[in-house]
Amino acid sequence: MGEKFARSHHALLSQGEENEMELFGYRSQGCRRALCIAGYVLSCGLLRLVFYWKPAWHVWANCTPCSLGEADVTLLRTTDEFQIYSRKTVTWVSVSAVNNFTSDCPVTADERSLVNRAIMKPELKVRSIEVQKIRYVWNQSEQQFQRAGCLEDGHTCSDIHAKFGSGLSQEERDIRRLVCGPNTIDVPVVPVWKLLVREVLNPFYVFQLFSVCLWFAEDYKEYALAIIVMSLLSIAVTVYDLRQQSRKLHKLVESHNSVRVTVCRKGEGFQELESSHLVPGDMLAVTGAKALLPCDAILLSGGCVVNESTLTGESIPVTKTPLPRSGDARPWRTCCAEDYKRHVLFCGTEIVQSQADGSGPARAVVLRTGFNTAKGGLVRSILYPKPMDFKLYRDAIRFLTCLVLLAMVGMVYAVCVFALSGEAAGEVVKKALDVITIAVPPALPAALATGVMYTQGRLKKKGIFCISPQRINVCGQLNLVCFDKTGTLTEDGLDLWGVIPSEANSFQNVHRFAAGRSLSWGPVCGAMASCHSLLLLDGKIQGDPLDLKMFEATNWELREPREGLVSEGQFAHALVIKPGPNAGHVPVEGIAVLRQFPFSSALQRMSVLAQEIGGEQRVFMKGAPETVAKFCRPETVPPSFGQELQFHAARGFRVIGLAHRTLPPGTQAAGSPREELESDLTFLGLLIMENRLKAETKPVLEELSAARIRSVMVTGDNVQTAITVAKNSGMISPTSQVILVEANERSGSPAASISWQLTEASSPNGHGNLETRIPVGGRGRAEVERRSYHFAMSGRSYQVITQHFGYLLPKLLLQGTVFARMSPGQKSSLVEEFQKLGYFVGMCGDGANDCGALKVAHAGISLSEQEASVASPFTSRTPSIACVPELIRQGRAALVTSFCVFKYMALYSTIQYLGVLLLYWQLNSFGNYQFLFQDLAITTVIGITMSLNGAYPKLVPYRPPSQLISPPLLLSVVLNILFSLAMQVFGFVMVQQQPWYAQHNIHSACHPRNNSQVENSSLAPALGANGTGNAAAGEVAANGYKSYENTTVWLLSTMNCLLVALVFSKGKPFRQPVYTNYLFVLVLAVQLGVCIFLVFADIDGLYSHMDLVCTPTSWRASLLLMLLVTFAVSFVVEEAVIENRALWLLLKKWARYQSQSPYKRLERTLAQDSAWPPLNKTVFSEPRGSPGEASKAAYGNPAFESHEDVL
Repeated sequence: MGEKFARSHHALLSQGEENEMELFGYRSQGCRRALCIAGYVLSCGLLRLVFYWKPAWHVWANCTPCSLGEADVTLLRTTDEFQIYSRKTVTWVSVSAVNNFTSDCPVTADERSLVNRAIMKPELKVRSIEVQKIRYVWNQSEQQFQRAGCLEDGHTCSDIHAKFGSGLSQEERDIRRLVCGPNTIDVPVVPVWKLLVREVLNPFYVFQLFSVCLWFAEDYKEYALAIIVMSLLSIAVTVYDLRQQSRKLHKLVESHNSVRVTVCRKGEGFQELESSHLVPGDMLAVTGAKALLPCDAILLSGGCVVNESTLTGESIPVTKTPLPRSGDARPWRTCCAEDYKRHVLFCGTEIVQSQADGSGPARAVVLRTGFNTAKGGLVRSILYPKPMDFKLYRDAIRFLTCLVLLAMVGMVYAVCVFALSGEAAGEVVKKALDVITIAVPPALPAALATGVMYTQGRLKKKGIFCISPQRINVCGQLNLVCFDKTGTLTEDGLDLWGVIPSEANSFQNVHRFAAGRSLSWGPVCGAMASCHSLLLLDGKIQGDPLDLKMFEATNWELREPREGLVSEGQFAHALVIKPGPNAGHVPVEGIAVLRQFPFSSALQRMSVLAQEIGGEQRVFMKGAPETVAKFCRPETVPPSFGQELQFHAARGFRVIGLAHRTLPPGTQAAGSPREELESDLTFLGLLIMENRLKAETKPVLEELSAARIRSVMVTGDNVQTAITVAKNSGMISPTSQVILVEANERSGSPAASISWQLTEASSPNGHGNLETRIPVGGRGRAEVERRSYHFAMSGRSYQVITQHFGYLLPKLLLQGTVFARMSPGQKSSLVEEFQKLGYFVGMCGDGANDCGALKVAHAGISLSEQEASVASPFTSRTPSIACVPELIRQGRAALVTSFCVFKYMALYSTIQYLGVLLLYWQLNSFGNYQFLFQDLAITTVIGITMSLNGAYPKLVPYRPPSQLISPPLLLSVVLNILFSLAMQVFGFVMVQQQPWYAQHNIHSACHPRNNSQVENSSLAPALGANGTGNAAAGEVAANGYKSYENTTVWLLSTMNCLLVALVFSKGKPFRQPVYTNYLFVLVLAVQLGVCIFLVFADIDGLYSHMDLVCTPTSWRASLLLMLLVTFAVSFVVEEAVIENRALWLLLKKWARYQSQSPYKRLERTLAQDSAWPPLNKTVFSEPRGSPGEASKAAYGNPAFESHEDVL
């Protein structure tokens, strides 16, 4: 029974997706709610505030657990390491108002649809919750909440054509709209009052409010007012920034909600309406150009060219093809495999061109609406970013908790001292609470934020923009950076080097395109002229740079689509290519492209169906040579294919395979399946493109290598090309070996195999710099063991390894440097796998196909300024990887600055705390102006200027510590606290031993003649026979806070704060030396000068306001000597012990301490494994479900196995 209830009470929301959450059902209880309201009143709203911070407590206090089907309140918990709770109320949506709708008839034609199963009958209501802008409705059949606003994934291709091809009826559309909600990406500009309330209710500001109220009660008005002013300024700046961000995001999506669209209604024809009325299943007419798509839709007929730069960062027009009318019984997405995106028009993209077919304008069925769309997902990722897990922030909370515990000890001490002395209860409470505001520095978060803000400004000056400031500190810990190749490490543009035709099963001489030499007519020329996705827009050819270079080399010309070029039944609008003036003799009038299967990075090929005007009908294919060769008849592929491909790829060229097929006369191929058209092809040859390294690539990678930061290449290009670029760029050193890892799936059992082969540079047939695979024997293994090695693999091998050899993946990633032919999903998966090994991973890409990896990396750096960079925390204005070391330098400086500020603020509060507790022993404390001087004139100014040190220009081969709870940092704080405590206690005790000291006569040192006057003053009646308690109380009443102990302790603690700031201001190796921070040095000099002036001034009016008393000059000199000794000891310990890296390494070696990072542990394990890497060996996977596999394959990545649903 309990197990059944647990299942009904708990479920997973969006299972397997990035925003997966646990969902718990609860039912509100009236009596519990009444008790909570009483608690709110009795606690003056404090309990409600706690519930605001802790939603789970709110639900547990007000509700009782129940099944999700009965729940009126749900509690959600993220499934990541943060386990963040949120509370959502179940709402009811009524559909009874829809005309002609009764409870005894199905809502839609498809009874299996979610809309049908969500409506409760006979009530005609739907239960729903809204989570992160997504509506989830209760599916009564499956007893779970499911996402609304999407077309069901289970539809087959033929289902979609049949059920939605003629549009929805008016009644069905109305019901769908009520259940799914409006098609809007609504991001309203948040009102100022709401932003203000959210900011003010932050625990930090609530603590400040508590402190301010306490200070006003103690008549400490000046600093309270100063804190109020600073807090209001801070709140105003934060609210202004949030308001500006809200406005920008609102403008980004504003146009989406006001688009006029044409839809087809069943039995009513086409109608024009607002895009907000669209529902999943609507039939949309795609017409016109320069129009923005307001939803995700599946193209059913016609053709479209769209600009997806707002989602992918790649401004190249993308051709979309209609969903085939396949009889396959599998769901449409499975049937179309990874190429399904070619049929989907994504929300937010711009329609560049639409092509009608014989049945009318291009038509598409609405797939997703609102925040379920591609653009909606992008906006949601901005609204609800994934929180960063960084040790610094976690340790900061722990450290503050320790300070709170320290304050509790001080509170107990204060209560004991003041209560035993007979103080009034109100005064005892105020003094005890005062300890909390002293021990826990209220300005700490602001001081930390200031350092990050300065770094953000420095990055901006370097052309690096940051939309996630909390990631700046994380950049200081990066020890691995993944780079895309094309456009990142190499130049964007490709140059056509030549083409190697293949005839009679052998390669011919290379045709070079130097000096405008055109290619003679033939199948190769036809493939180059027609097999591309180029478009003629406004008289200018646009498209992929590779296609553009290839086409320009043919000297042919694109013409506007013309009608009547082909016979009835084929495309009426066809792209026409004609020979130009310099094309030479061509026996055909031109080529009309009847059908196009655009290039897909997942399929690694594209093909076209072309009609020679006045000639034959042909199929042309272009793509990765290995892929193209698989579609060709074996007898047409030259035996030297592999060697030729390897030779040119090893020289760093990008190699493209070409193939064709001549169709028999009279073939009606326009409606033939793609598989049929792409069969029995003839291999035509290889197209060779040259891709040069960027000038800055090699120096940057060398700098990262010198700093012991790993560089990894993640590219969609050929593996041999990638290896060569890695060698030429210095990513792989000349002395290192490259081991090619190949994994393949097999039919039968075992299901997969993996092999390791060593590649080595040689010069066969006079060719230099050729990567060849060599058999490895004993000599080869000794060579690999003596020299470092790198693994290289393709995306296909990576996929097989993740699915069948999960236990080997960490070992391969440890030395994996080149990952080629990687799809966007595989890139994201690779970054996550590196993170699992304990690496801090940066990802640098040009925005095209890298969005997912940029998002999941610790620091994603986009070299594209398109809107896709919104998904990346950092964007470089200059498309150069030189931004990577600069970001790491600034990140290291910011991280060290955060440690310095944290240590200083913690020590400042502790110094003040110790001084106050010492004075509490005499029922005394610091005066208001003394507190004001320390808090405002000293600490606040230092906190603002301490963070101004710039980053050190050189990257050293080690990183700053990542956690506060580390031995050097803890030792530094503890020792300096002990030094300060010793100095203050010494001063406190020694001043009482001086011959001129009198406990109740503050003029005994400098004005002995006033002794009798003081003794007969108003202090005398306060003296009682019971001892010092009442006497001290009377002294405070007469003299305020003036005493020799107060003057001594305050001067020592104030100047100690200055000296500690100087000691903690770290310079090299991560920041510029402290003397380069001119403002900070000037501030310290001025503050120190003022403090020394206060020591020696002896001005009655000044001393009276500052609650200081006159002391002999010799004692003042003694104070400076104490400070000098403390500073010297602190400085020597900090430099000789705390910052002595060699000493700590020696201690680690002596204590046999070893890093516990997963990749470090794995390194040590593999160093002892003489059989690794297993060269010249093939390993087979174990059968599914075997015990061996269960134990080994525990290193899977579920994110990789999920569908690639994001661009």
